[in-house]
Amino acid sequence: MQTSFWGYFIIVTGIVGISILLLFQDITNTDEQNYYLIKEITESSMIDSIDIAYYRKEGGLAIDKEKFVETFIRRFSESASMMRSYDVKFHDIVEMPPKVSLSVGSKSQIFNFTGDDFDIYNKLDTILETEHIENKFATS
Repeated sequence: MQTSFWGYFIIVTGIVGISILLLFQDITNTDEQNYYLIKEITESSMIDSIDIAYYRKEGGLAIDKEKFVETFIRRFSESASMMRSYDVKFHDIVEMPPKVSLSVGSKSQIFNFTGDDFDIYNKLDTILETEHIENKFATS
């Protein structure tokens, strides 16, 4: 009888340990994934929303706010995890020079032990670099 209790104890301890490992893996992978996801999507959305007519007329870079938001939301929804709920906030979008400030909050639908609205927040402030972009539009 005592041996069977030790067997149960080892099995329960193993299940609890694996659950804790999955919880921490979910939190750390989500934070890193969200950061790189919003970084890459923001850069590509800014490039997609460049106003080419303004560039050819004035020679400077400017982005279209509505096109940027539309492209960002479309790309983010295609790449984001379906097991989480997201809160995307655009704090500042400047058309010229191209600058964007945004934050993305994510909440796990599997592990929801906290009472907070969103578990992980990633904030990104970025300015579009023009060196490789000017060469792209100069040849078009």
